[in-house]
Amino acid sequence: MAKIIYTHTDEAPMLATYSFLPVIEAYASTAGVEVETRDISLSGRILSAFADQLPAEQQVDDALSELGALAEQPEANIIKLPNISASTPQLKAAVKELQEKGFALPDYPDDPQTDAEKDARARYDTTKGSAVNPVLRQGNSDRRAPASVKSYARKNPHSMGEWSADSKTSVATMGADDFRSHETSVVIDGDDTLTIRHVAADGTQTVLKESLPVLDGEVVDATFMSARALDAFLAEQIAKAKADGVLFSVHLKATMMKVSDPILFGHVVKVFFADVFAEHGDALAAAGLSPSDGLASIFSGLENLENGAEIRAAFDRAIADGPELAMVDSSRGITNLHVPSDVIVDASMPAMIRTSGHMWGPDDGEHDALAVIPDSSYAGVYQAVIDDCKANGAYDPTTMGTVPNVGLMAKAAEEYGSHDKTFEIETDGRVEVVDSSGTVLLSHDVEAGDIWRACQTKDVSIRNWVELAVERARASSTPAIFWLDEQRAHDRNLIAKVETYLADLDTDGLQIEVMAPTEATTFSVQRIRRGEDTISVTGNVLRDYNTDLFPILELGTSAKMLSIVPLINGGGLFETGAGGSAPKHVQQLVKENYLRWDSLGEFLALAASFEHLAQRFGNPRAQFLADTLDRATGTFLDENRSPGRKLGTIDNRGSHFYLALYWAEELARQSEDAELAAAFADVAGQLRSNEQAITEELVAVQGSPADVGGYFRPDDEKAEAVMRPSETFNRVLGSLSL
Repeated sequence: MAKIIYTHTDEAPMLATYSFLPVIEAYASTAGVEVETRDISLSGRILSAFADQLPAEQQVDDALSELGALAEQPEANIIKLPNISASTPQLKAAVKELQEKGFALPDYPDDPQTDAEKDARARYDTTKGSAVNPVLRQGNSDRRAPASVKSYARKNPHSMGEWSADSKTSVATMGADDFRSHETSVVIDGDDTLTIRHVAADGTQTVLKESLPVLDGEVVDATFMSARALDAFLAEQIAKAKADGVLFSVHLKATMMKVSDPILFGHVVKVFFADVFAEHGDALAAAGLSPSDGLASIFSGLENLENGAEIRAAFDRAIADGPELAMVDSSRGITNLHVPSDVIVDASMPAMIRTSGHMWGPDDGEHDALAVIPDSSYAGVYQAVIDDCKANGAYDPTTMGTVPNVGLMAKAAEEYGSHDKTFEIETDGRVEVVDSSGTVLLSHDVEAGDIWRACQTKDVSIRNWVELAVERARASSTPAIFWLDEQRAHDRNLIAKVETYLADLDTDGLQIEVMAPTEATTFSVQRIRRGEDTISVTGNVLRDYNTDLFPILELGTSAKMLSIVPLINGGGLFETGAGGSAPKHVQQLVKENYLRWDSLGEFLALAASFEHLAQRFGNPRAQFLADTLDRATGTFLDENRSPGRKLGTIDNRGSHFYLALYWAEELARQSEDAELAAAFADVAGQLRSNEQAITEELVAVQGSPADVGGYFRPDDEKAEAVMRPSETFNRVLGSLSL
């Protein structure tokens, strides 16, 4: 039987699932398509990691591993909603909630000493950061704005701030002694198992990673960032922001780059508050208060210290004496340095660029800002867009072109660093990557505190990436640009492989080029201003950056992108967009029973999933569902049925009703399958005739607090009651049969 696996994830997308999944199940059943769910939420991942320590009634299956195995099969059809890429503070909050619900989980150990603590830490660490994506993404990424979404954005342009040529906003990056400048790379000759080791100045060897399996043709990279150079750079930028009178902001990716970037964030906090840590650092460390967790964690912990008020006053003085900090929530005093997962570069930088190059200051006003992105690998991309906006003004959503993306990510290609091979060096010495014969393949001299990391990219992933780029370039008659920098060791190896694999493909009539990221950015934004489209063909991290940068400028959000992962073995993974705004939406739902989450990404992914099923299993009714859902989504956009901005308008639940109505009407109108049309004609008639009653039932619940039974792990009955408040809508859905 044809089957869709719909993932149960986190925050607003998870709450929306309680409302939308019944629609999917009812409509899919008419085509003989079974819909199943799998829990890959943060709480689910935590509970599965400790399943052997919990009583049977509390145990949770390892759904992520199950889906990882399924993704290797040709019958895979998985719809993946956004999930929390947990930072340490988020993980701790999830653990606390689960403990309060009666799950006997150990506390997260910051400094594990006993075997039990080390075991708990290892289990928890498997759930942090990008724990889900590398498991499921057994293919490369095809992300683009569907024609209906792009058309709507042009007819209903989102707001864009005005740019001034004398804007002081800029990007600051190291350019030396960082990950980019120290990168080395090797192409593996034959299957092997590598070892990563540290050789101290006195010759003592410590194995950092004992077994690193690699395949023939695989690209393996290593690099490090100098802690000394980082601190000096940060001190310079803090002084520069103060002198220039601009907001100081740091932009990292502490969720996905779950080892390196929290360390970088900690350096920023420690350098900004250098005097405080010089005087009180030992007391803070003894209390387990780490700069890597941010000011919010530190300030909370100070309440338990005898001299906490004195230390807090020192922090407040440092804030007053330093440059003004960019704010996450100025009304609540939440700065850019409060929580490492609050300001994620791929979302925060496009938002800044869209808003005149401004961020919010402590006075609740907009101001120019110094955007500090320590590693120079991709910082120039954002500076190039800022330079273009200073020279030419803001982009025009009514005329601008689009920049779809083909991203290299199959089999954990370039996986954000990679965090399982990232180490904070404890003593001076040398880090080496050694093959099974003892030959040193890669080597770096390092100092205590430096951040060293390695990553790997399999040859089969690169070949498939090149093939997908050519396929998309031909299908859309669009130039495809590989964003690769020949000055970087890793990119040089990729360029050689790209050129080899392109020679094996039919590229006649196609414009396919290789450009360094900054050059590619300038090329693409120039074309955007002429209303022209350009495919960006990028590695994994740039894929993440570009699939927020350009959609936020083009569409106002990255959640409206069609995100398809054609799995290498023939299956399909359909992703539903970004979840960066999800936490705020949950807070609003709990406060006033109003969910602003926009499920458009789910609609787009679902249509692509049905189409894949139709082609894979020869199911014509699945194709009808796909085609009619596409048309219904177009109507949904034209009729502006996305969640409104204030109480009294339809929210996420109302948008699901209208999508169901338009979809049923499209199915009733199709003439190829009379039985299907008749079944949906009845449903469409009931939905249309009860439109007022249903919308009134959905709006009537707004304005009062909503209890869903938990943030990270809601109670199913409570959440379903909140998210399905219209008895009329529920009754009509329940009547659908074929």
